Amino acid sequence: MTASVPRWVLSRPRRTPAVTRMYCFPHSGGSPGEYLRWGARLRDHDVRAVQLPGRGSRLSEEPFTRMAGLVGALIGNVGFAAPYVLFGHSLGALVAYETARELRDRGLPGPEALVLSGTAAPHALPHRPSMSELDGPQLLAEIERLYGPVPAPLHEDPELSTLLLTGLRADLAIVSGYRPVPAEPLDCPITVLGGRDDDEPHDGLRAWRSYTTGAFDLRLFPGDHFYFREHPDAFFDHLGTVLTRSAAPAVPRQRPVGAAAPVSRAVAG
Repeated sequence: MTASVPRWVLSRPRRTPAVTRMYCFPHSGGSPGEYLRWGARLRDHDVRAVQLPGRGSRLSEEPFTRMAGLVGALIGNVGFAAPYVLFGHSLGALVAYETARELRDRGLPGPEALVLSGTAAPHALPHRPSMSELDGPQLLAEIERLYGPVPAPLHEDPELSTLLLTGLRADLAIVSGYRPVPAEPLDCPITVLGGRDDDEPHDGLRAWRSYTTGAFDLRLFPGDHFYFREHPDAFFDHLGTVLTRSAAPAVPRQRPVGAAAPVSRAVAG
């Protein structure tokens, strides 16, 4: 019997051509299912959900605990089909950025744009104690304190909780061990999204400005860390506009030669 090939990217069939495709990287402990459902709200675009080891149908696989190993595996296994956009929320935003940087450094086709949500720029990340060593109940309690309620089955089913928390602990280990390496800024546009009531400092979101020589936008929505679940209409309207804009013909970009001026165009709404 032949072993099944791990599916790194999940997507739903399309009947019409897409304006652009978007690869989505999950937050800590997140699964691809949520992003697959986004396709119903972004009908003009091909939404592709990245499925990491230790998630979904790959639950039995050993998850990554270090950023470099994860990014190397992503680039080695995912054929990012140009033109495309990378989206990431929280931990996923850091993974999306590091993936774009590594693709650039390897001379491979990079994204037309980055859409980064719910986390500060690497150099501005707040220092928080690692939660990866907390036991199950303590970890759930801390997650709920920081990010809001978790699904009831995580409290009610110890076996399910153990399985899902394994991937979450690995993600938290990536965050606590992440040490960004100084690098030239990217040249693709960067859009940063966040919730006005999130604990993530807004200055940290604005700090992404220096990571590109291209266009930069910051948009804050009502809500907390998972603002897009609270106000989906405003979120999907804006995200659809960003994706359509990224697919528009543009002046060829040149390789960046220095840091961009630390000036952002912030839009609150």
